[in-house]
Amino acid sequence: MGTEIETAVEQVEIASSWKQLDVTDMSSHAKVVAFDLDNTLARSKMRMTDHMASLLSRLTNEITVAIVSGGRFEQFRDQVLAALDDSTDKSHLHLMPTSGTRYYRWENDAWSCVYAHDLSEDDRRNAIESLTRHAHELNLWEDRTWGPQIEDRGSQITFSALGQLAPVDAKDAWDPDNSRKNALAAAVRLDLPHLQVRSGGSTSVDISAKGIDKAYAVRKLGAILGVDVSEMIFVGDRMDPQGNDYPAAQAGTMPVRVSNPDETVEFVDTLLRTLDRS
Repeated sequence: MGTEIETAVEQVEIASSWKQLDVTDMSSHAKVVAFDLDNTLARSKMRMTDHMASLLSRLTNEITVAIVSGGRFEQFRDQVLAALDDSTDKSHLHLMPTSGTRYYRWENDAWSCVYAHDLSEDDRRNAIESLTRHAHELNLWEDRTWGPQIEDRGSQITFSALGQLAPVDAKDAWDPDNSRKNALAAAVRLDLPHLQVRSGGSTSVDISAKGIDKAYAVRKLGAILGVDVSEMIFVGDRMDPQGNDYPAAQAGTMPVRVSNPDETVEFVDTLLRTLDRS
């Protein structure tokens, strides 16, 4: 991977609500609109609503669209692709699962994996051990779970405190101020200084190769598409400095903070109206 991986370090100010932004001005400069998945396009592990799917399908006919999320490709398939209608221009849709450690695009009537940056067997084993040990030490290892708490995604190890299939209400209540998963990430980071350890979704911590996060993803996508990162809008619910959407803002995208998929619907609807007038 060499020198193409960069680590963003600058702090950026992000509007607390998308309604404070000049969407018309953003759309006049944008060539790509990128989205987080869980709690941005859809509730955690749930399929997009029909309304969101309709808007996203329309958006692919107006501008290039990307989805960058910590989830596996299978989540993209079940939560997003299965909901899109036949009007979707799949050639304008780019998928970057596991925080950009993998990249898929539509080729020859199928989704093709262009690259995958998998962790070594030793790194995956050490990441699982560290997450398990520190989760117990911090009293974050829950007895009642819905599915596995640790998932080996090849290019990413993900800890989900309540399991991958936990109901949304339980996830929302587990760590409302993000302090619990931030504490776990900080402890694991000391064990694995050569890896990227970041607080992920509502109950998760993600571990991947150093320097591969959503900043890397948007830079890589920009290079592939011949688009400057400053010409990308990035929409996400975790735009706080410890959140996994924040690196995309640090990389120089036009950041849009949303609190939930309902706000994303409002933003995309507004964006589409401005694009229709351009």
